Amino acid sequence: MRALISVSDKTGVIEFASALNNLGWTLIATGGTLKTLRGAGLEVLDIQDVTGFPEICEGRVKTLHPKVHGGLLARRDKDDHMAQIAENGITPIDLVCVNLYPFESTISKPDVTMEDAIENIDIGGPSMLRSAAKNFRDVTVICNPADYPTVIEEITLNGNTQYDTRLRLSAQAFTHTALYDSRIAEFMRKAAGLPEKLFLSFDEVQTLRYGENPHQKATFYKEAKEVPYSVAFSKQLQGKELSYNNIQDANAALSIVREFEQPFCVALKHMNPCGAAVGQDALEAWGKAYEADKVSIYGGIVALNRPVTKEIALQMKPIFLEIVMAPSFEPDALEIFASKKNLRLLEVKMDRERKNCKAYTGITGGLLVQDADLECLTLTDEMCVTKRRPTDRELKDLNFAWKIVKHVKSNAIVVAKDCATAGVGAGQMNRVGSAEIALEEAKAAGISEGLVLASDGFLPFGDTVELASKYGVVAIVQPGGSIRDEESIQTADEKGIAMLFTGMRHFKH
Repeated sequence: MRALISVSDKTGVIEFASALNNLGWTLIATGGTLKTLRGAGLEVLDIQDVTGFPEICEGRVKTLHPKVHGGLLARRDKDDHMAQIAENGITPIDLVCVNLYPFESTISKPDVTMEDAIENIDIGGPSMLRSAAKNFRDVTVICNPADYPTVIEEITLNGNTQYDTRLRLSAQAFTHTALYDSRIAEFMRKAAGLPEKLFLSFDEVQTLRYGENPHQKATFYKEAKEVPYSVAFSKQLQGKELSYNNIQDANAALSIVREFEQPFCVALKHMNPCGAAVGQDALEAWGKAYEADKVSIYGGIVALNRPVTKEIALQMKPIFLEIVMAPSFEPDALEIFASKKNLRLLEVKMDRERKNCKAYTGITGGLLVQDADLECLTLTDEMCVTKRRPTDRELKDLNFAWKIVKHVKSNAIVVAKDCATAGVGAGQMNRVGSAEIALEEAKAAGISEGLVLASDGFLPFGDTVELASKYGVVAIVQPGGSIRDEESIQTADEKGIAMLFTGMRHFKH
């Protein structure tokens, strides 16, 4: 039995090759892999001893040879195949272990040159992987060091790998080369000035029971690399399987949590916050968020950016919640929640690193892609456009409300006091309608003075300002930019309301 090994990532390759050698396999290697294995004292054939042809063009051509690909592609169950390779002095190769030149890590360097990129495009490696993967009935193909132990175990027990294992490894090899080629295609198209082609690669997490509604099939996928504030990479500690709508809501809640460094809690329903608050600690933040809307939280989702303590768990336990998310849960809290078997507890990585990422929205026959809305300006007194300036407390509340309103469905209005939501108006066809909903919520909660109001888009008329003044709003933040901004400013001045313009809007459709 023969194994051809040629790897850029040499993790575990000496141990893997040694195990094959001890099992009586003949080893063949190229370039740096040959040097590594011989340096470990292993007896290894040089690839040019197999092909009878030297490496040429600085190693660009070494495995592109009939004695390699004939040995990989010949079907062992076809007499004519075996006779033809025998006539041409070709010996079958039964295992290929290849991983490819580091193209993606090379082009990720800020100072990468076209020459560096080109020299890290592997040609022989993908060819060998594809040949071996095509003939998986007879050949084992490995492109991931994580598969070394399984392969060695099966060869040790059975003399060769199992058919199902070879099929799985074949699929992995074709996936590996497909992704590799897609990265090259993206890079070269960009360099050539060709229209962008979007290649997406996501791994299946689970098949969901159904989608938004029971008659819709759905599947949950995740990116290849872990990212923070992601339900896709969360750890479920207890509870029922997540549903499609659970995942959507959880994602929306985590997007809001990401805005805050101080202790924060948000309760969310149907992808809109129904209560959110900052506190001195997580317990206070939870209490304020709950008090903001005790009705809507029923059957909702709660997310905190601090560990869930025993005290928080005791307060949450009597309330029907679908999901609680946090960076961690204290053992006593887990014990309290254990009796609520259906409650989903998710442990979510919440580091503060902000990476550029894309947001994808499917449409019929197409896909919309944009940068995720990660920016959120810190509001300052200099942004004030009215005669009255906001007090320090009002400015603090305005900053809080501005962070929340960017995550509410447009047209969005948030009113707040003491860094807690007092009312949320979402998704109405006109802005004053959203304002009315939010302000009525605050009134129903008995909050009638000292409120601040945040609007995700500009106020097209003075009517929203007029309405806000009747409900005790003392400060407003909005993007500005309407042709009738002066009307809103004049109304604010007449009512003694401070108003800030950010110059940045946060529509969320």
